[in-house]
Amino acid sequence: MADNTARGSTTDEGSGAGTDVEREVYETLAGEPRDSAEARNGLIHMASLTLTKLGDGLMDPKLVLAWLLNALGAPAVFVSALVPLREAGSLLPQIFLAHRLNAMRQRRWKWVAGSLGQGAAVAALALAALMLEGTAAGLAFVAAIVVFALSRAAASVSYKEVLGKTVAKTRRGAVTGFAGSASAVGVVIFAGLLMSGWLEGQGPLVGALILAAGLWLAAAGLFSTLRENPSDPSDSRDALRPWQLLREDRTFARFVVARGFLTATALTPPYFVLLAGQGEDRGLGALGALVVASAAASFLSSYAWGRFSDHSSRLVLVASGAIGATVMGAAIAADLMGLATTAYLMPALLFVLMIAHHGVRQGRSTYLVDIAPEDARAAYAATANTLIGGLLLVSGAFGGALSFIGPKAALAGFSAMALIGAIVAYGLEEAETD
Repeated sequence: MADNTARGSTTDEGSGAGTDVEREVYETLAGEPRDSAEARNGLIHMASLTLTKLGDGLMDPKLVLAWLLNALGAPAVFVSALVPLREAGSLLPQIFLAHRLNAMRQRRWKWVAGSLGQGAAVAALALAALMLEGTAAGLAFVAAIVVFALSRAAASVSYKEVLGKTVAKTRRGAVTGFAGSASAVGVVIFAGLLMSGWLEGQGPLVGALILAAGLWLAAAGLFSTLRENPSDPSDSRDALRPWQLLREDRTFARFVVARGFLTATALTPPYFVLLAGQGEDRGLGALGALVVASAAASFLSSYAWGRFSDHSSRLVLVASGAIGATVMGAAIAADLMGLATTAYLMPALLFVLMIAHHGVRQGRSTYLVDIAPEDARAAYAATANTLIGGLLLVSGAFGGALSFIGPKAALAGFSAMALIGAIVAYGLEEAETD
């Protein structure tokens, strides 16, 4: 396994060094930086990610966009296509994007371009919601989501590379975890407004989309100010040979298997909603309750998972997978006992599930950055994400097939997947040891 302690370098001490205040703030939030340049870069990471994660919460495809598209009278086929296109579309192209990234000296610019693309796509969603209805709105939403997903793929494949270059090991989890928790505050406020009854109709959601578009544009501008040491352009085609990486690095291969099984935590929330009997409620108040559950889980857990990941991202994957499997089993038991429609029970279980999901996201991100060699981070990230994009489609089809039997059958299958993922992750090597 590569030792990335030295490789997770920041810029030189004298290049764009941050102020003493920046260093103190960063040390409080993430730990003692290598130098003032890392402190400044780390704070830029936190701010940029906070903006984009808040944007994610304001336009959440599985909640906000689905509700809005249904309100616009679009056929159900378009509503059901949003999440698969968003998830798989942002992962599958990454192998090819990583090869292009290897030729760049300043790699933050790919993240900037991806953020600009996401902002433009969300602005197009808002425009479509204002001007179109029915099938036309559905087609426009799907087209915008495809652009959004491709732009997100560019941002995702470059982010781990830039993070590894500008923030040292043992602080990366705290940097990304802080952004998850900080952005959740804004999402909770948004959800609270939806639940208050003060907002009605489609207008507030269109306004949220416009705000989200602006957040991505602001994040792009902020991220462009990172102080990044130039990379050596490479013609390496490792990113185009995923099977070679899997054969040569057994730890990485095992990580991909574990992450594949742990996709279960991302696919189960709709089944919790079905068991709770909330699927037919289309009011903004019901939508707000769902958004609150997701945002509150992010707020309370992302930063904690991030700090835990800096100690052992392997154990974060184990713990979050086990928690996810347990809470899925609890949901099945609640339904068998006739308690699934009890007030607050299923929302509470959904909240715990989302805590587990954020643990999986935080653990997998930190683990991958920490095990990948400096000159192959993009290839590792692209290979993992592309393979997981395909596995998400397979897992989604698996859950869909089981759902014909009923939501409990789908949850049972996903619970088994999460448990297997935790067991596989337990056998991984530690990534945070020097």
